[in-house]
Amino acid sequence: MQHRTGLIDQIEETVIAVLIGLMTVITFANVVARYVFNSNILWALELTVFMFGWLVLLGASYAVKKNAHLGVDAIVDLMSRPARRVLALVAITACIVFSLLLLKGCYDYWAVFADLPPTSGRWFPTGFDTSARSQSFYEVQDVPMVGVFRFLEDLINYGETYEKLPKVVPYIVLPISALLLVLRFAQVAVAIWRGEVDRIVASHEVEEDLDQARAGHDRNAGGSH
Repeated sequence: MQHRTGLIDQIEETVIAVLIGLMTVITFANVVARYVFNSNILWALELTVFMFGWLVLLGASYAVKKNAHLGVDAIVDLMSRPARRVLALVAITACIVFSLLLLKGCYDYWAVFADLPPTSGRWFPTGFDTSARSQSFYEVQDVPMVGVFRFLEDLINYGETYEKLPKVVPYIVLPISALLLVLRFAQVAVAIWRGEVDRIVASHEVEEDLDQARAGHDRNAGGSH
């Protein structure tokens, strides 16, 4: 289980690192093209925006997993441990409901680009809306079509060729990231229920103060000996 968790961590961290690296390289190349060769990489800006969106959306769920979001727990620390657990369960329930709503919205937005029916129902899925108009022919503004995605022309575009990258490709991060967010919050909920933690995220300022206090105590203890 730990090996599998480590592998998933490695995949997520690699994807995030690759996105940051590509954004840097593409932006630098475009700057060089503009100021050195008086040219422009037409698709560079749009592709960088897409990658930044991927970075933010995938990073949100990863930050939940790594307890990297900002947290304010000054009031929580004043409560008893049972009260903290109850409050944490209420908070994580709200987070899960929010992420489920986000998942529905993300899937519905992406589905029409994938020639799939979005869900019906205003807040929660009540079925599929088969009357929704497909938007699988929608393309991005500047990024050219990549050969590896040509199979989508027969799969969702009824044999019509794409000149630019279809929107279904960059927008697939929406349902994926929302689903990952649901899973991460569910994992936190299980940990709270089992009593392993008593809050969703701890204040990092408090963590730093505690680390400094421990370090000072260790130094004083070592000096007294």
